[in-house]
Amino acid sequence: MTDAALRPLPEGMERPGVARGLLSLVRDRYLLTLLVRKELRVRYQASVLGLAWSYVKPGAQFAVFYFVMGQFLNLSRSLPPYAIFLFSGIVVINLFSEILGNATRSVVGNGALVRKIFLPRQLFPLSSVLVALVHFLPQLVILVVGALISGWRPDLLGVVAGVLGIALTLVFALGLGLLFAAINVAYRDTENTVDLILMVAVWFSPVLYNIALVRDHFGADSWLTWLYQANPLTIAVELFHRAFWWNAAEPGIRDGALVDHVMTRGVIALAVSVVLLWVGDRVFTRMSRTFAQEL
Repeated sequence: MTDAALRPLPEGMERPGVARGLLSLVRDRYLLTLLVRKELRVRYQASVLGLAWSYVKPGAQFAVFYFVMGQFLNLSRSLPPYAIFLFSGIVVINLFSEILGNATRSVVGNGALVRKIFLPRQLFPLSSVLVALVHFLPQLVILVVGALISGWRPDLLGVVAGVLGIALTLVFALGLGLLFAAINVAYRDTENTVDLILMVAVWFSPVLYNIALVRDHFGADSWLTWLYQANPLTIAVELFHRAFWWNAAEPGIRDGALVDHVMTRGVIALAVSVVLLWVGDRVFTRMSRTFAQEL
């Protein structure tokens, strides 16, 4: 190592090429904004509908699930208003899926930038979070309007549950996204693994059905039921059910329809997700040193 490399830098300056982890979000906001704009521009380039796909895709997904599960299997009778129950779960799953899927591919997809210049690598997964939020907000507006039409009236605990559900989804998805994005640079099979996870996520969370069916099938004290309820994504979906479906449903319908102590479980799940985010950031930072060579 040369003397110049060992010499201390003047105050306010730092050596180039030093990874700072998620602190990059604070110091490199301008770069993050450019990446988000680039992602949105590339995604909707030569697209007729553009951002309207944020409405079309979840709308088509909702219609299929509603008619199959709600009408054919009669869940609309046991969980009224089933449309609100279903869509409140779908928006959470869509937010989680978009963040995790795009974050996993973010470094490889921006390989040309990684090879040519140094910029904080965490900006790529972070940009996936902001792009997903751009698509999430229209869905949230539709959910609020639909819930109001169905008789929902917001309450303080419900608002807290909704905010907690969003925070939990963002932190959990970003923590996994950082971890899988780093591994995906070395092992491209990671993308297919994540696709499998996202494919079954909607079925292994109480989006199409309520938690009572899980308890009845496995038993309330079964370790499978405990494992199902320990899934942070399950808790995030249930928090949205508490926020938007609970007050629109009749008391006899909503009794036992949600995970017990959902708010307490939400706080615990958020704390666990914060730890996961820290671990994912550490792994990503350590592995990012070889990204340019791997790509």
